[in-house]
Amino acid sequence: MTSSNAAESTEAIIDVRGLKKRYSGSWFNRRTVDALRGVSLTASGGEVFGLLGPNGAGKTTLIKILLGVVKPSSGTAFVFGEPVGTSAARRRVGYLPESLRVDRHHTARSALRYYGRLSGMSPRQIAKRSDELLDLVGLAGRDRESVKRFSKGMYQRLGLAQALIHDPDLLVLDEPTDGLDPLGRNEVRKVIERLRDDGKTIFLNSHILQEVEVICTRVAILSKGEICGSGSIEELSSGSVNGRVTLDVMVDEETMNGEAAPAKFVKWLGLADSVDLEVTAIAGDGRSHRVSAMLDSQAKIDAAVDRLRQAGVSIISLEAQRETLEDTFMKLVSGSEAAN
Repeated sequence: MTSSNAAESTEAIIDVRGLKKRYSGSWFNRRTVDALRGVSLTASGGEVFGLLGPNGAGKTTLIKILLGVVKPSSGTAFVFGEPVGTSAARRRVGYLPESLRVDRHHTARSALRYYGRLSGMSPRQIAKRSDELLDLVGLAGRDRESVKRFSKGMYQRLGLAQALIHDPDLLVLDEPTDGLDPLGRNEVRKVIERLRDDGKTIFLNSHILQEVEVICTRVAILSKGEICGSGSIEELSSGSVNGRVTLDVMVDEETMNGEAAPAKFVKWLGLADSVDLEVTAIAGDGRSHRVSAMLDSQAKIDAAVDRLRQAGVSIISLEAQRETLEDTFMKLVSGSEAAN
């Protein structure tokens, strides 16, 4: 088994360059499908890398290539510097499929024994590793219970354990929280966080964007076989505002010059009208206001702040709502689909 030093490493654990995959049609349907069209990405040691994309984007094909199950039409893919599909690469990879199936006669412990033998481990290695993993995934007290009685969350945690039985340095997870309730998702997320903290590299495919936003170090968004965005959450959003800005301000009566607050703030904020403006008093002194307005770019925010200061308005606080991963995902995927 391999001892993981991934947390201290900056090497590219996954290195994909110009990857293409074309599925040829059958004799009665000549239509070909380009599942991947020049995909390039890297994942470094010790990070949780999220792969996102709508159905049919090519995510499953990419994972199958990384596992050596499917051969690319062109391009290169390496895992730990080894070509994907080689025995050297496979020994260092653990995999949790989207729909893991464990025979119903198994217990958690017997299932791990079965998967350990498939990985060429000795009975002593399997027993020691099983104890560690059952404790890690929270199944230590249920390890001799039939999997028939397992909840979906318990089943997924057993799936994580089988993927880890041979102590891989890279863990590939395909929709690990799909179909789980909030409690189950939280349990699986905690296990992933512990693995990350232990230095494992995790390549995660998921459609639950909120989960990805919380746990992933970096993400790549795949659409129609192409990467339409990659980087950290912050890099993808580029600090973009989603439009709504809230300011707490103080302004005296002289500055108001007898005008109603909404009309005055429309001018100061450079708005066309008051439709997207909300002004509320936040103190009984008549001077303090909370202003919420639609300003959909940093340039508009900067200009509004300049006008408020020039007018003698004191800005106590300013909060601009930033794009979420979902906002960024929808924008990038929509742009990709429009381009194609």
